[in-house]
Amino acid sequence: MMATLRDIAKKAHVSAATVSRVLNNDLTLSVTDQTRTNILKIATDLNYQKANHKNSRFQKHIALVQWYSESKEQDDLYYMTIREGIEQQAPKYGFEILRIFHNDLEQIPNDIDGIIAIGKFSSDQVMTMKRISSNLVFIDDDQFAKGFDTVLPDFNYGIEQVIDYFASQNISDIGLIYGEETSTDDKRIIPDFRFNSFQQAMNKHSIFKAELCFKGDFTKESGYQQMKQAIKMLPNLPKAFFISNDPMASGALKALQEEQISVPDQVQIFSFNDTSIASLVNPELSSVAVATIQMGETAVDSIQDVLTNPRHVAKKVILATKLVFRQSTN
Repeated sequence: MMATLRDIAKKAHVSAATVSRVLNNDLTLSVTDQTRTNILKIATDLNYQKANHKNSRFQKHIALVQWYSESKEQDDLYYMTIREGIEQQAPKYGFEILRIFHNDLEQIPNDIDGIIAIGKFSSDQVMTMKRISSNLVFIDDDQFAKGFDTVLPDFNYGIEQVIDYFASQNISDIGLIYGEETSTDDKRIIPDFRFNSFQQAMNKHSIFKAELCFKGDFTKESGYQQMKQAIKMLPNLPKAFFISNDPMASGALKALQEEQISVPDQVQIFSFNDTSIASLVNPELSSVAVATIQMGETAVDSIQDVLTNPRHVAKKVILATKLVFRQSTN
């Protein structure tokens, strides 16, 4: 089996990024002569051979910081597909991706070339990453005001289209199940921007009612509990619900089915994200499709520009959404 950079790094007790830069004769790297010599000796002993492709000489190591744990990522496919987009695009620039789960920032090597951060982060966490590398790109967290490239989905237009669709059916009682989260260090409460977009779209039709809004935490169980609460509390259940993500929508669907409330005949449901969950439940969920793969690809393009363009300026990229109609709406 051919030796890898990680094999050498493990024996030399350094990061793979350091090994790569030593083997590529990067004289700007600050390591001792002893460390450099040791890496070269281990590479020789292991009969390491560089990959023979045009980017090998310029290979960069990018830390991919994910605020979800690996197990939670399996439950919410939104972040998984963003990650897949990053991993698909990384080879284009010769990037090697180091995955860091659950904001375990201590795992990021000090000599990393750049960081792509997926999820929500407190100011302290942002500053910790900035100290490790100022080459930072954020996905799904608007850090543009702090001077960092940011990639986001368009919440406003997609949700406005959903409300316009329900309003076109003369439905004025539209419920909302949304979420609220905290950063992993509990120092930042992150509101659901879909709530703001929903309220704005409803106000356009003068039909917003705060009592029809139920706050959970983006999990399937939360969607189930919030729909149960809506059924219990409201004398008349709304004819339609917008729900902030697919796991919550699937939980809400389960609650409605237990109460023998027919979807879409009695209640229509429109979800957000359009992960594979939306087409796996019964009835299948109408959902606002987010370009998650393209979000990941765009972040990789951005980090490449950060690393190579001396005239780089921070930018915020907002990717369009679109409505996907399935069986949960009429």
